[in-house]
Amino acid sequence: MNNNSFKDAETIQAEQWKLFKKQLKYISTESPYYKKLFKVRNILIDEIDSFEDLHKIPVTSKEELQRFNSDFIAVPEGDIIDFVTTSGTLGSPVNFALNDADLDRLAENEYRSFRMAGLMKPDKVQITTTLDRRFMAGLAYFLGLRKLGAGIIRTGSGLPQLQWESIERFKPNYLVAVPSFLLKMIQYAEDNNIDYKNSSIKAAICIGEPLRDQDYNLNALGQRIKDLWDIELFSTYASTEMSTAFTECSEHKGNHVLTDLIYTEILDEAGNQVQPGEIGELVVTPLETETMPLLRFATGDMLTYIKEKCNCGRNTPRLSSVIGRKQQKIKLKGTSLYPQHIIEVLNSYGKIKTFVIEASLDDLGNDNLKILVPDSFEKIAELKDNFRSRLNVTPEIERLDVEQISKLKFPKGSRKPQIFRDLR
Repeated sequence: MNNNSFKDAETIQAEQWKLFKKQLKYISTESPYYKKLFKVRNILIDEIDSFEDLHKIPVTSKEELQRFNSDFIAVPEGDIIDFVTTSGTLGSPVNFALNDADLDRLAENEYRSFRMAGLMKPDKVQITTTLDRRFMAGLAYFLGLRKLGAGIIRTGSGLPQLQWESIERFKPNYLVAVPSFLLKMIQYAEDNNIDYKNSSIKAAICIGEPLRDQDYNLNALGQRIKDLWDIELFSTYASTEMSTAFTECSEHKGNHVLTDLIYTEILDEAGNQVQPGEIGELVVTPLETETMPLLRFATGDMLTYIKEKCNCGRNTPRLSSVIGRKQQKIKLKGTSLYPQHIIEVLNSYGKIKTFVIEASLDDLGNDNLKILVPDSFEKIAELKDNFRSRLNVTPEIERLDVEQISKLKFPKGSRKPQIFRDLR
């Protein structure tokens, strides 16, 4: 694996095609699922001569990965080292597995991601995400930092007191954290007279929630953190199925694609590549994966991309933050919305500490949208005006006991807060 991001675009694409072709050959001989698919669809891989021919191969959906899960395993079970599951945001979690080569690839991916964000060997990084609970990301960060040779403090998720005690004790200069957890750390510091603005932390590698809008500016959540704690915030985007992360460089203008580790397509409803700046669904083919190789996997994530060279000198495509999930699209009184649009209004409004968004269907089969807010919140008319001016539509707003909101937001066994509940 070589880092070819600074070469000219034609060379990058030619090298990526060689890797893609190699992966296609591996999949066609080793993956039970794809061997059967190619046979049934009469797909001959020798006739796939360029990226333009990929339309001959159907996309793989999350539902197929769920239904035929074990058929995607392309190595003997005895070779598998790590068993993980997806987060199950849109249904039950899917099993995923990695062998020794996949773990090396995971380490390489995160090593390069951290380097892209400017980390070096002398740096110390506090990982505030879990390394257990079958969560791939926490392990990936540890492996990448180990490869980099940086110092690692594994505090795990939650526990603001432990986070601050560890910062005081070990003096890390980077955090790996979910953005909303940074706000909890700030709140704890303020409540306990901790001088967080003069701590050793200079930057945070943020995961799990969008920090920026589709124009690559800080969104309301990102801006709120930045206003309170002036550290550098790096956006990242990843998923278990992709076995790859997309990370910002210091220019903060999109998450770079590591083209020798993954091939990306951003497709419209008809399956055609959209133009830069247009919203489409991210479809990925991870390269050099062995245990569960995926071909043209439809992530369900809607985003945009940039093609031109970055000011950092890299010549690879860059992805925006996720705007929403394909299945989560809401059509409210003729206006198309994704949950992130609603979250952005609520975060920029800034007067509600916790909320849950619910989508349902009315008696005629039309989309309904309801925001559950704490029963202590009284400015409902003001909030509705805010929605009307920002999105041209007004959702229903219902007040609920904070504990009930918390139960909906953190269902048992979930690794992530469920801010959006789709009841359709």
